[in-house]
Amino acid sequence: MLNHSLQKTIGQPTCSAQHFSVAPMLDWTDRHCRVFHRQLTHQAWLYSEMVTTGAIIYGDNLERFLGHSEDDVPVVLQLGGSGPEDLAKCAVLGEEWGYSEINLNVGCPSDRVQNNMIGACLMGHPGLVAEGVAAMKAAVSKIPVTVKSRIGIDDQEDFETLVDFVTQVHDAGADGMIIHARKAWLQGLSPKENREVPPLKYDWVRRIKQLFPEFPIAINGGIASPQDGLAFLQPDGDLPAVDGVMLGRAVYEKPYLLTEVDRLYYDDVSEPLNREAVLEAMYPYIERHLSSGGKLNQVSRHMLGLFAGLPGGRMWRRYISENAFKPGAGIEVLQEAYRRVAQEIQRMEEQNR
Repeated sequence: MLNHSLQKTIGQPTCSAQHFSVAPMLDWTDRHCRVFHRQLTHQAWLYSEMVTTGAIIYGDNLERFLGHSEDDVPVVLQLGGSGPEDLAKCAVLGEEWGYSEINLNVGCPSDRVQNNMIGACLMGHPGLVAEGVAAMKAAVSKIPVTVKSRIGIDDQEDFETLVDFVTQVHDAGADGMIIHARKAWLQGLSPKENREVPPLKYDWVRRIKQLFPEFPIAINGGIASPQDGLAFLQPDGDLPAVDGVMLGRAVYEKPYLLTEVDRLYYDDVSEPLNREAVLEAMYPYIERHLSSGGKLNQVSRHMLGLFAGLPGGRMWRRYISENAFKPGAGIEVLQEAYRRVAQEIQRMEEQNR
């Protein structure tokens, strides 16, 4: 368990709805992923996977669900749940375990969570969401509480429905919102299709910011890179800029994009690590993980995109995928994979001379 005195401070941003954050992604943004991402950006807000209140309260394994490295802060604990009392209890635990913020998931469209009143279905129950936010705000003492939502669900076509939802979240005391600029279809579309099929309505997010000028609002959905995200921090005609940008799959699949974040969003001019240095920085963490009984592929699977777009990038991905899961696999797998990448880069350079 971490103490708040160990947490980093990054100055102006008071919650993850400001500047830049990496989206919570189930089965992806676990503790190992966040340690890797922190080698690439010192400043971005990182998120846990969504953790249900039931898992935390009844799972009898707080280390599994709440454990994280003190080096990954600022880091957000995203909760899935709807019961105000349970949310408050889990928010307190999140604060005690050193998380920098608590976020309520009101955007996941999976039918697995709908049945438990978790995720995007809660957009149809704004009063219940507001009760949960108010309960969490009353329970924690030092950290912000935010909400991540869609712009609507199913047949909700009118902007005023979204305004009503945001109004209730705001009035309940939330410190900010991250809005995925697509609706969620609770029936008929898979979670993957829900990330791609409903049309993006970025203007709706900007219009929300126009109506709530003092309320931190971040935008999410379909943004290809941190560079592209900067456009949303500028006005668009009569519509205002939003406060923050959240990216998910783009930076997971091409993680080295994260090295742009500190300069673009935080005016941090320090030189980012090159890919080889990032890899070397991960070795001590991986060694500790292996010595405690962990497996190499639990960490290395998050690093498969490190050389994406470079000569040897596919070779890197293939070699690790074929070898990291084997019994006894250690950092020599990554070292050999990198040796092959370096050879391929050198070969291409010589070919182009």
